[in-house]
Amino acid sequence: MKVGETFKEFLINLSVKNHETIELRYGEITSALNKKFRDTESKKVNCLQVGSYGRWTAIDGISDLDMLYIMPKGKWQEYNVPGGQSKILDDVKDAIKSRYSSTNIKKDRLVVCVTYNDFHVEVQPVFEQDDGSFKYPDTYSGGKWKITKPREEIRAMKDFNEEKNNNLRRLCKMTRAWKNYHGVGMGGLLIDTLAHNFLRSTNDYNDKSYMYYDHMCRDFFKYLSEEPKKDRYGALGSGQHVKVKKDFRKAAENAYNLSLEAIEASISEDKDANKKWKKIFGRRFPSKVLLVTEAYIAKSLSQYRNTEEFIDDRFPVDVRYNLQLECTVSQNGFQPALLNSFLQRRMPLSIKKDLKFYISDNDTPEPYSIYWKVLNRGPKAKAKDCIRGQIIKDDGKHEKIESTSFSGEHIVECYAVKDNVVVAKGRIDVPISEN
Repeated sequence: MKVGETFKEFLINLSVKNHETIELRYGEITSALNKKFRDTESKKVNCLQVGSYGRWTAIDGISDLDMLYIMPKGKWQEYNVPGGQSKILDDVKDAIKSRYSSTNIKKDRLVVCVTYNDFHVEVQPVFEQDDGSFKYPDTYSGGKWKITKPREEIRAMKDFNEEKNNNLRRLCKMTRAWKNYHGVGMGGLLIDTLAHNFLRSTNDYNDKSYMYYDHMCRDFFKYLSEEPKKDRYGALGSGQHVKVKKDFRKAAENAYNLSLEAIEASISEDKDANKKWKKIFGRRFPSKVLLVTEAYIAKSLSQYRNTEEFIDDRFPVDVRYNLQLECTVSQNGFQPALLNSFLQRRMPLSIKKDLKFYISDNDTPEPYSIYWKVLNRGPKAKAKDCIRGQIIKDDGKHEKIESTSFSGEHIVECYAVKDNVVVAKGRIDVPISEN
């Protein structure tokens, strides 16, 4: 499969699969609010889809959907009073709850959150201003209304995407796959802003398409890795502040180096080129099609059982928070040491050591659940029929105890699941030698 065909298939794999369900939920919420505030049941008017879905940069598995409900201007005086910001959120919540009593609905600081099985919608009531911006309530602001300008962001995305031969939205989607696979806690607006800034800085991809996406991704990861450290950016279109939750530059540097290897493998027609891209983007990136005989398949299956499970088969993945793992290595007669001290010196672990994996940093707001995955790779794992890779719920200790029993590549992953969505992800690679 050629590079262009591969990346085209990759983007098809990333497309939102539950579009009809999302549109149905948007319509139901809009209808309930229109009935309350305008005595009409229209499912279309007075609603603005915003966020990644509204900018058309969302990918399959999106869990955090946003909408603005545009209030009647005649209601401004009713809510522009002390306590009015809390009251407007209460009224929005009650309107939705009265129509859909079995749905989980709660009021937050800025929005009313409507939670479904595999995604939630944050509903923000707003008053439209003459310049097209919106005033929205902030119950922590002491009565001061805030301003948001999503139409400017949506317009900037649309116009610049067309100017760049549809490459902006596609780059945004591929970047989301990378951040979800590697657990990089970046918000959608930050990704879209950085992709916009990158393509604005170069004309190399003005008239390019899928065939050049390997180079475009490589150059974008390099761009990210070389960005100066910042706490915030000005959003595309609106210029409003977009917060940087966690430094993304090291993860981008790793992706850049992997992309160099993947491109070199493609040039040399290495059959493992797609595997290298999968190390960047995860399972959604296509595998190279191999023609094998039934006898070969039967022989392979007889050697070991592939017991690996994948978190995105169980939950949608939409990483928004940061989760870091640490590991303590211990052995009788020796002082315990951190695994990082071995890895920094590029020293693989030897066998017969005890490993304690634990969460060293996690900014996911409670409540959430923790899941673990321990995967063994390499000839020894296959020979021992010990691939493992099952996804297991944490027992409440937020730690995983393992031991080094045979050589090879070993991987430990940890997932924070909130409202049935993976919102944070951590990983440690553990190389083990015979000695």
